[in-house]
Amino acid sequence: MQTRWLGQVPYKPTYEAMQAFTATRGADTPDELWMCEHPPVYTQGLAGQDDHLLAPGDVPVVRTNRGGQVTYHGPGQVVAYPLVDLQRAGYYVKEYVFRIEEAVIRTLDHFGVTGHRVAGAPGIYVRLDDPGSHALLPQRPMKRDPHAAQPPAPDFSGLGKIAALGIKVSRHCTYHGVALNVAMDLAPFFRINPCGYQGLQTVDLSTIGIVISPDEVAQVLSGRLSATLSP
Repeated sequence: MQTRWLGQVPYKPTYEAMQAFTATRGADTPDELWMCEHPPVYTQGLAGQDDHLLAPGDVPVVRTNRGGQVTYHGPGQVVAYPLVDLQRAGYYVKEYVFRIEEAVIRTLDHFGVTGHRVAGAPGIYVRLDDPGSHALLPQRPMKRDPHAAQPPAPDFSGLGKIAALGIKVSRHCTYHGVALNVAMDLAPFFRINPCGYQGLQTVDLSTIGIVISPDEVAQVLSGRLSATLSP
């Protein structure tokens, strides 16, 4: 997988470039990993509802074709866009999502932070009272009662979301990706319902006491993604 370091780039042209890359790639096109930051922007997924945009103000809103609801991108957040041919890699979308989350978990572990999954809510979360705790979450994904009418609503008690994930798959090829909060202004998250969840707290590494540069985190995350997304 070839890694491209884009620096801080506007969101919409990057989104359009991902679409163009995916539309024109062939069976032998090498996979790529684009690493970047974005200026302040809200992005809406295909399921995005306007009532989750509480007060966007002067921050632009871009409608996209990724999954999920609304999220925020801004300086100090590391964004990774894996452009992967899943058919060639030999695994399906559900495992692809699991592998991206695993790369984030391994990146956080490198900095002494334990990342967690929450049932029914893609992304990675940390304990607010003890970010390094390895204790299993009661709200972690588990085998569900097959007789239950519907899955329970995600439980974010005591947690902060540190990484958001949204993807698109076209002709077995992926784009969009994952955003990991490192050292950013978190105020814009209070002007939305992050990922469509009212009251969901968003955190970054600096909030939980990890003082590190986004560039260093990006280096680690890119390595973990390259490893976990390998066929």
